[in-house]
Amino acid sequence: MGKLKTSILTGFLGAGKTTLLNHLLSTSQHERIAVIVNEYGEVGIDGKLVVEAKDEIIELNNGCICCTVRSDLISAIQALLASGRPIDRIIVETSGLADPAPVIQSFVLDEVLAERLQLDAIITVVDARHVERHMALDEAMEQISFADVLLLNKTDLESKESLALTESKLRHLNPLARIVRTQSSVVDRCAVLDIGAFDLKNILSIDPDILEEHDHEHDQSIGCVAIREPGALDPTMFNAWMNRLVQASGKDMFRMKGVLQFEGDPRRYVFHGVHMTLEGRPGKAWMPSEQRISEIVFIGRNLDDRSLRSGFANCLAHLRELAS
Repeated sequence: MGKLKTSILTGFLGAGKTTLLNHLLSTSQHERIAVIVNEYGEVGIDGKLVVEAKDEIIELNNGCICCTVRSDLISAIQALLASGRPIDRIIVETSGLADPAPVIQSFVLDEVLAERLQLDAIITVVDARHVERHMALDEAMEQISFADVLLLNKTDLESKESLALTESKLRHLNPLARIVRTQSSVVDRCAVLDIGAFDLKNILSIDPDILEEHDHEHDQSIGCVAIREPGALDPTMFNAWMNRLVQASGKDMFRMKGVLQFEGDPRRYVFHGVHMTLEGRPGKAWMPSEQRISEIVFIGRNLDDRSLRSGFANCLAHLRELAS
């Protein structure tokens, strides 16, 4: 029996990993894909944003698979393999703060994973608009360095000169990776899947100690605030609050994302933010039997937990009515 091909999707917060994953799933035709989505916070947003499909989706939340939930990753894949369910491929989407090295180590050193899986490629999505800011962080540098393919995403937001300079810097950090320019993470499947690009010898040249056990520590100033509340939000108040927030703290706000209930709207609202950039769109309708809960996650440096929770609470429609 041939080994099951596995791809690892990495990239810093907000680069476009989930968008890439959805693109690959929507173009998978009859392929049966098992997806493992890892998030830094205890409230899982990305799992709710993965397209509805026939595929198996496993969420690993409240920590990075490079450290706190690494054993959960191994256990989840082992259980998947032991289940007997028909699977053609596995795709792992890491958290935006994950160091790829311990993840690679899991696939190489675990006997079950090494015997049953073939690590096809490490695909790293790079945010062309915010790459300079992100490259100041160790996690982003590690993600770029270990990549087999670098997807330079959001190229429509930057000039040709800026993109050329970014590509030059990426090649300096990782001369072996192929660089593919993308918009909205749209890429031909043949550019990222079934390419057989992973080579342990190349990885060892980057990190000779990668197969040695070592603890991975995140920057302690980077944290996560996850809010999960019932009750509808006033959209005008929410938008005003978010605009004030990014004006005051956008530099240190790496990622904002949420699935929200707006007053009077039968559809959920899907919200994204990276630093000063905010965007949102209506999502699928709430089901009649579904509990309508707003969930939002902030990841950044030196976050004020109390202030964020208070600001969110002030946008709840029923509190506005009480105040009036």
